[in-house]
Amino acid sequence: MQKTKKSVAKRFKISGTGKLVRRTPGFRHLLASKSTKQKRRASRDKLVAEGHAEALHRALPFGLR
Repeated sequence: MQKTKKSVAKRFKISGTGKLVRRTPGFRHLLASKSTKQKRRASRDKLVAEGHAEALHRALPFGLR
C-alpha cells in the first residue's frame, strides 16, 4: 500500500479543479527590505508547474484530506 508523503501534504493544496497550489518562497522574514510590490505578489498562492505536479500527485495517492 502506498502512503501519503506527509512533507508534500503539508506544503501543497489541491485546488477545486485538481491543480496543486503552493506558497511563494521568501516571505517569512526580512520583509522590511522587500518592496511593497514584491510582498503583495508573494502573498498570493501560486500554481505548481506542470512538470513538477505529476510527481507531487503521485506522492498524494489519496489527495489531501
